Amino acid sequence: MPHPRARISLSGTDPKKVDTVCRQIRDISQRTGVGIAGPIPLPTKRLKVPVRKGPDGGGSSTIDHWEMRIHKRLIDIDADERALRQVMRIQVPDGVNIEIVLKT
Repeated sequence: MPHPRARISLSGTDPKKVDTVCRQIRDISQRTGVGIAGPIPLPTKRLKVPVRKGPDGGGSSTIDHWEMRIHKRLIDIDADERALRQVMRIQVPDGVNIEIVLKT
């Protein structure tokens, strides 16, 4: 029977904050001795929004392009109860979303 695993997906706009949380999860897995795969960097999603500079319809149509990048990481860790409790206690900074899914 295969061991149950937890898939942790992290996403955020600041890659340094996302990598910091990944490093904390990797440290927890090394301390507890559970197996870990990752962090696997997924493709960065770019959200682009063109915005017209002028407040009204007159004049030339100059446009600003605003962009927000969403960085994602994927981590698979063995579903050890002690390790998962420590992962859930991590202080996640603002702007970083974390999702934990148990797989069998």
